[in-house]
Amino acid sequence: MNKNSVLFVVFSAIALFGYFMFAQPQQKPAAQPQPAQPAAAAQNAKSQNATAASVSANKNTDGSKETFTRIETDNYKIVFTNKGAGVTSWQVKENSGQWVDLVLNKDIAVLTTFPDATYKYVASKSKQNAVFEYVSPDGWKVTKTYSISPNSYMNNIEIVLAKTKANAALPGIDFSWGPGFGTDEKELKENESQTRVIALNAQTGSVKKLEKESETAAQFKWAAIDNRYFLAAFIPQTPSDFNEIIAQRADKKAPIAIHLTATPANNANSQTYSVNFYAGPKGYTYLKGYNLGLEKSVDFGFFGFLGKKALAVLYFFQKITGNYGWAIVLLTCVIQVLVLPLTLKSFHSMAAMKRVQPMVKEIQAKFKDNPQRLQAEMMNVYKSQKVNPLGGCLPMLLQLPIFWAFFAMLRNAYELRNTPWILWVKDLSAPDQLFHMNLILTNNFNLLPLIMGAGMFLQQKLTSATADPAQRKMMYILPVVFTFMFWNFSSGLVLYWLTNSICSMIAQYLVIRKDSARVKHA
Repeated sequence: MNKNSVLFVVFSAIALFGYFMFAQPQQKPAAQPQPAQPAAAAQNAKSQNATAASVSANKNTDGSKETFTRIETDNYKIVFTNKGAGVTSWQVKENSGQWVDLVLNKDIAVLTTFPDATYKYVASKSKQNAVFEYVSPDGWKVTKTYSISPNSYMNNIEIVLAKTKANAALPGIDFSWGPGFGTDEKELKENESQTRVIALNAQTGSVKKLEKESETAAQFKWAAIDNRYFLAAFIPQTPSDFNEIIAQRADKKAPIAIHLTATPANNANSQTYSVNFYAGPKGYTYLKGYNLGLEKSVDFGFFGFLGKKALAVLYFFQKITGNYGWAIVLLTCVIQVLVLPLTLKSFHSMAAMKRVQPMVKEIQAKFKDNPQRLQAEMMNVYKSQKVNPLGGCLPMLLQLPIFWAFFAMLRNAYELRNTPWILWVKDLSAPDQLFHMNLILTNNFNLLPLIMGAGMFLQQKLTSATADPAQRKMMYILPVVFTFMFWNFSSGLVLYWLTNSICSMIAQYLVIRKDSARVKHA
């Protein structure tokens, strides 16, 4: 590996580390106080038959009692409050059976309508519905109905405003979530930096991120708040009924919230607002099945079109192997086969550069006081020996889009959550923590990055056979740098890089063997 190639790999590693660790600063949210959980009257209902039960809890400042209603389905455990007809807990069941609460702060209800109003819970014929009613002294009434799907993550929320006095004016309303968006406890450290407010433009089909700003609602197909693995999306049945999509923060460090606002028509006696509401995992393949563009919320990075193809192939290999870990290994091998011509060209160029090094050093010593002559003579050597000084770098540069796309896909693929590989690797979306330890730089012992580093060391040792001796020390630093960089990355990413190193070792061994044989018979 020549100097340019070594520098290329080093700077690529620095850029990769900087992008994932510093371009998206991690902020640990403040600890959220845990309120007393309301007792439920129906805890033993089967998940397929949703249950609803109202119970008393704390008293409100106006003297009225806050009551809670619980609905449970195959996918949800939801706790509603009559205070603002909001939600204090929305737990989502994942394929692994784990429950994750999408409400970040249990003291602040989400999806409220007129937060200070105390609603009356209205019994419904459907056990999947939660209906709330509030009559205002200002001459209007609001009826809010949550229709929860028994076996999917797509639901409906309907708000009906109606006058109770002829001279009353109907108020504006909004559908909102936040501040903040919940996730698994192990992901809370990075959750704040990962939570976004986004919206899908109906005309362009592109997703726009909103940050302390508002957009005209009618031009968007849906609006959502999300993080790395979960999504809560409002899909208006009539987008023109709504005014604005607002992203809001109390201050720069506060969690973000989303608001979808609407104002009734002048002199309207009644107004109905209906939105379909997705609350659940952000799995690309699953979201695509809704045909609403929700899958575009999954961020595959700049080379997303390649990442989507890679995910489709990964899913195919998972169906064959029954294991996403082995699917990653197979897909990495396939990618290495596809870029093999470029890889071989790079390695052949490195070997050729090593062969001409004695001639280059002789010229450097001879014309060290004449830079122009030195440059001309070196170019003559390269030309006569048919060596391209950039030949080891350019093929690797052409591989970067594939590398970045695959890397971003593995980092954001919900499909890898809570999926094991072998032995101690229990979750491909998280570091493979064997045990905890209290050190300055880490609190966990992760074995897979050490194996990856050892594999890279062997690869660099093999590479050093074709490298300038002065550069070998620099090359041996790379395994240490990458081990440190990958220490807290997900097991899926580390497995990819380990497999990539093994494939590169095999390719380089073949090149060295072929080159040695050619020199021997020359």
